[in-house]
Amino acid sequence: MAEQFAWGSDRLALRFEWGEDAPVRVAGIVRDGRDLPVHPVPVAEVLTTDRGHLPSSDRLAHTELGTLLRHASHTEEAVAGGRRLVIRQTGDGVETATILELLDGAGAAIRARLEVRAVDVPVVLRSAASWTMGFTAPAAGEFDSWRRLHGVGDWLGEGRWAVESLRGREFPELASELTNQNPRGNWSATSDGTWSTGHHLPVGGVESEAARLALTWQIEHNGAWRWEIGEDVEGGYFSLSGPTDADASWTRRLEPGDAFTTVPVTFAAGDDFEDAVGALTDFRRAARRPHPDNAAMPVVFNDYMNTLLGDPTTEKLLPLIKAAGDIGAEIFCIDAGWYDDSGDWWPTVGEWKPSTTRFPGGLGEVIDAVRDAGMTPGLWLEPEVVGVRSPIADTLPADAFLQRHGRRIVEHHRYHLDLRHPAAVAHLDGVVDRLVTEFGIGFFKFDYNINPGPGTDRNAQSVGDGLLEHNRAHLAWLDGLLDRHPGLVVENCSSGAMRQDFAILSRLAMQSTSDQQDFTKFPPVAAAAPLSLLPEQAANWAYPQPEMNDEEVAFCLVTGLLGRFYVSGHLNRMTERQRAQVAEAVRVAKTLREDVAAGRPHWPAGLPGWTDPWTALALRNPAGDLVSLWRRGGPAATELHFPHLAGRDVDVAHVFPRDLPEWKTDWDAATGTLTVQTDGADTAARTLRLTVR
Repeated sequence: MAEQFAWGSDRLALRFEWGEDAPVRVAGIVRDGRDLPVHPVPVAEVLTTDRGHLPSSDRLAHTELGTLLRHASHTEEAVAGGRRLVIRQTGDGVETATILELLDGAGAAIRARLEVRAVDVPVVLRSAASWTMGFTAPAAGEFDSWRRLHGVGDWLGEGRWAVESLRGREFPELASELTNQNPRGNWSATSDGTWSTGHHLPVGGVESEAARLALTWQIEHNGAWRWEIGEDVEGGYFSLSGPTDADASWTRRLEPGDAFTTVPVTFAAGDDFEDAVGALTDFRRAARRPHPDNAAMPVVFNDYMNTLLGDPTTEKLLPLIKAAGDIGAEIFCIDAGWYDDSGDWWPTVGEWKPSTTRFPGGLGEVIDAVRDAGMTPGLWLEPEVVGVRSPIADTLPADAFLQRHGRRIVEHHRYHLDLRHPAAVAHLDGVVDRLVTEFGIGFFKFDYNINPGPGTDRNAQSVGDGLLEHNRAHLAWLDGLLDRHPGLVVENCSSGAMRQDFAILSRLAMQSTSDQQDFTKFPPVAAAAPLSLLPEQAANWAYPQPEMNDEEVAFCLVTGLLGRFYVSGHLNRMTERQRAQVAEAVRVAKTLREDVAAGRPHWPAGLPGWTDPWTALALRNPAGDLVSLWRRGGPAATELHFPHLAGRDVDVAHVFPRDLPEWKTDWDAATGTLTVQTDGADTAARTLRLTVR
């Protein structure tokens, strides 16, 4: 007879079962009074050198050790901001603890990690999944009704998402029940270096309209990770993990008494994808590091994008600073190049001392101008790298850098600091503390433009384990920095958004979502951003230029409005009318901050496609929705769907721009459909507010 218990909230609870001959498994998902049985698979999946797969495969799941574990205890405790459940199991010389957390205000999401401890003999780990569970009903054929949500990114093409049927080329009907074994294949997404979102994204999900259930997840790690979906004879499962031996050259030897804890992951539930993404959004807000900026969201002007492009000087900056202050910016960030005297800043980074040739009167003169214009001064920094031509490359010890076989790793003319080493940490602490103390810097843009690969073998059991410990040391460095400077605002940038994971974003204020310089290609990036991060963290560049017409200027500005407003452009060369339009957008952005910081994302035109003529993003709030929509050619009219507002009377108002012709709108309350008709401009955008009467 299987033993059972349930744990969670009324929005998401898990029903666990186990027995004398079976490990702990999730047997059901309980939501809003509905108990949905699911395919039971072991929650703790651990692959070692001594215990492989059953049957042989490259899955995270189907580990022999996972089947040998047996329930030892389960305990619940209150923790700061929520509750924690610990399920302990033992078997074959190891002890595991599955640790689940439920945060206040995020009742439809659960965070998970796994601790593995060697008991009486050494254990060599090859993978240890943070969480594994089934998602279909435990019956053959249930897999057919499910779809997957997944995304990929690239430099300039971040956040390209798709929803696809699970049944298809990756999961054909195999008749594997005739073999008396589960299938061996899976559909996986992986990352194997420090660009955690450089290609596959650590966010995904599954959905079934028939089951009225969707599950979304995120892996909260700034290094290598893997998630997979698999089909067994009796149903489907998903598994979430950090680095593995097969994907990222990761192994870890545990001596008796030693323990290893996996990276945290979070999964959330909803009636459909949007509902589950909303639950993940609630969790991200609850799990963020507290910071005044989370609500303040000051408007940032950055001099880089389509403007100075890494070539700042006093002469170029002073008129930009005045113009940025005049349009209402609250932070002014001097981007790359401020430290370079050579004219080639890329391979010289690392010392972070102001250029004397770029700033004849000293950097302090420019910083004072920023402060005099009523703005907080900010600087670009790429802290984790040292250029091969930087003096720091020869003064820091060789062991302070990532290495392979005794040689420092070089990638695109940069060495990479190893933040496990105290000299590397001391160097970065000294840089930040000096810039804050000497210049009163209140904002940093932390960039990250190289990927050093699988890791380091210096002082490491494996290349992947060296990288994992460096990744964790990097997070600890960020925590220490913010502990010392609690008011400091830090932007996460990584060659666009190549490291846009929640491990980083739970700590830092905002994320520049792309380096895309073609303003017509930015809408799908901006619209998809809330799948990966909070709307209020999404710094979608608004970079209008003097040569643009009024509709194009408005298009650029709309791109930034439903996120963290992030401005660039040659403001000082604009006409008075153009500057007034930018100033109006800044004013509007300030009025929208509270709505953005509380809104749940909705995609009224569907998930954005890279070349879609119409793109739309909405943020849902109790009183109605904000929606930005962009037209890039195509038909002059489009339909936007708001099923959550069906049956209600709605007023539609233009939020921005207000000095251009309003688009015609027609609300169909019966279906929750808004028809929008443009005035004919092929490249144009508007932000609207839908208010429930």
